[in-house]
Amino acid sequence: MTTIRKTILITAALLTALAARADEGMWLPSLISERIADMQSKGCRLSAEDIYSINQASLKDAVVLFGRGCTGEMISPDGLLLTNHHCGFPQIQKHSSVDHDYLRDGFWAMNRSEELPNEGLSVSFLVRMDDVTSRILKGCTPDMPEARRKEIVKANSDELIAEATAEGKGLRATVEALYYGNQYFLFLYREYTDVRLVGAPPSSIGKFGGDTDNWMWPRHTGDFSIFRVYADKDNNPAPYSPENVPYHPAKFLTISTAGVQEGDFTFIYGFPGRTQEYIHSEGVRYVANVSDPAKIALRTVRLGIQKKYMDADQKVRIQYASKNASVANAWKKWQGEARGLRKLQTVKVKQDYEADFSRWAKGSSYEGLTEKIAGIYAELEPLMFAAEHYNETARAVELTQFAGRIASALKSTDASLRDKISLQAASFYKDWHLPIDRETFICLMEAFDKSLSEEHKPLWFKDKLLKHGSISRWSEHIFSETIFTDSSRVASLQSSDTLLVDSDPAVEFAVEFGKWYASEILPELNRLNGSLQLAYRDYMRGQMEYSADPSTPSRPFYPDANLTLRVAYGNVKGYSPSDGIYFRPYSTLKGIIEKDNPQIYDYNIPQRLRDIYASRDFGRWTTPEGDVPVCFLATNHTSGGNSGSPVLNADGQLIGINFDRVWEGTMSDIAFDPDFCRNIALDIRYVLFTIEKIGNAAWLFDEMSVIE
Repeated sequence: MTTIRKTILITAALLTALAARADEGMWLPSLISERIADMQSKGCRLSAEDIYSINQASLKDAVVLFGRGCTGEMISPDGLLLTNHHCGFPQIQKHSSVDHDYLRDGFWAMNRSEELPNEGLSVSFLVRMDDVTSRILKGCTPDMPEARRKEIVKANSDELIAEATAEGKGLRATVEALYYGNQYFLFLYREYTDVRLVGAPPSSIGKFGGDTDNWMWPRHTGDFSIFRVYADKDNNPAPYSPENVPYHPAKFLTISTAGVQEGDFTFIYGFPGRTQEYIHSEGVRYVANVSDPAKIALRTVRLGIQKKYMDADQKVRIQYASKNASVANAWKKWQGEARGLRKLQTVKVKQDYEADFSRWAKGSSYEGLTEKIAGIYAELEPLMFAAEHYNETARAVELTQFAGRIASALKSTDASLRDKISLQAASFYKDWHLPIDRETFICLMEAFDKSLSEEHKPLWFKDKLLKHGSISRWSEHIFSETIFTDSSRVASLQSSDTLLVDSDPAVEFAVEFGKWYASEILPELNRLNGSLQLAYRDYMRGQMEYSADPSTPSRPFYPDANLTLRVAYGNVKGYSPSDGIYFRPYSTLKGIIEKDNPQIYDYNIPQRLRDIYASRDFGRWTTPEGDVPVCFLATNHTSGGNSGSPVLNADGQLIGINFDRVWEGTMSDIAFDPDFCRNIALDIRYVLFTIEKIGNAAWLFDEMSVIE
């Protein structure tokens, strides 16, 4: 099929999706003109140009990719930025110590000179996105070998990226495949690297409820942090310097304190991470019945070990706060995802769809395609299982992974890597606790040995286990003989120590496991995933043709999320998770007080908040019901990466910050269900209340545009 024919087909499919059921979809902003009529019919009062424009300032200019996995939004003309507390958590944690415990106490700059720089943190503003399908596929033919096609796509992409990034300072670009390579878009960003911490509530607010409340409703988490973007005197990106000045965005968001009511139109602008809406039934079966349960079990072990030591020692709690949150986040999500997929019977729904598709495809180029995909998955499954176990076990041992990185740095021809060893050591040992890592090693590697077939275990692993007799004794050998438990020794390593390091048992563990993965698992994974990608490209195109046929059911088509800017829209709405239960879509400060428990770390709120509630000193943040709003639910389609995304009202004003989904709807990365899929947003009024009443940082209001 020609490139032009493919593009016409995709466009037709997108237009067909205008009749899609409400609220599902993550839409490209540059194509939002195709959705704007539907948005307006549901209450939106904006034009397509208000949302996305390259000719004038638009809402896209107020939204940033925060770091490499979250979203943030500009809320002042002087570079003030909001995102989630959990998105800023690594930076807050790095600035914390026993003497200055910003995780426990919060952090609030009282003027700009007190704002804290963050090495390695960046924010990226989207300059524009362009459909470059014809340019990227120039030189490709339908009968071309896949390897040659990849070479041409890469060469054309590299050329296009070089052209785009030559246009100005601080530009970076990516070319992303959509619809499994049936369409390509260029995304051009301007990246700023001087980003400073301005404010963060104590974790007892910003992480209130901890892992217990994570992914759950009702939610009462004040999940926000505040940063400021800095630039050079010409408003261009620049490395950190005391001479830099606050960045002046082309657009910043107006804040509305009018509040939300059930049924109100809302939309989210952000960078969702990854979805698989068009995945084959065998892919769903593997996720729901094999992959998720196995990974949940492994992370349950890790979390239990970490909690035991964190509960016993404040220093360890600080050291592992960010790590523990990272491990727990996916762990809880996978539980809801697997449960949701089973509840919706997604495997059977997919199988029924594939059977109908196969009947329709007889006699066409798509005949036998779903069976072919199933065959590829059958070969892939044991390899994916081995790869996931490697990532969740051997690669989860902190000391051995660190040892492997240092060994590589010592051998590097890049002198700067060798020179940074002492800095890497300081960073690693600051947040490492040997008893946790040693116990984790034993439990995870025992699970690895038990779960994998003999065929897929490394020969080296089996030899070591035979030599030492047990995982426990092998662990004793590694942790007692390695030099990497000695921080001062590691910090002083030189290139002349290469032989010593190479023979170190911790390095050997990392290197040998890495060799096994690189030589025995990855090549076959790549080969089979390449075949799967090619089959999915045809299947995606076939699904669009199938849907466009008047004799078959139509369905919505939108590109799977890939951490590029998207718009999702819906309305404020509660839900019923099970018979006899209905959750209203709001939570309030009253609920925080009801959960407050000084004996439980995750529910021990600041005394200041208790005092405010007791005196009803809510000020201008009081609702007509005499409370303070905290969170709300809506039906916007979100995913990982949408953390920190602005939740906007019908006029494009900021009413909340997205930070989670409800547990019953976490399967929305694969199957969106309008009855259960809800995003959880922090009400902007609770953000402002916390800034003023808890942080005493109302000076920040002077630069915000707040409509009361």
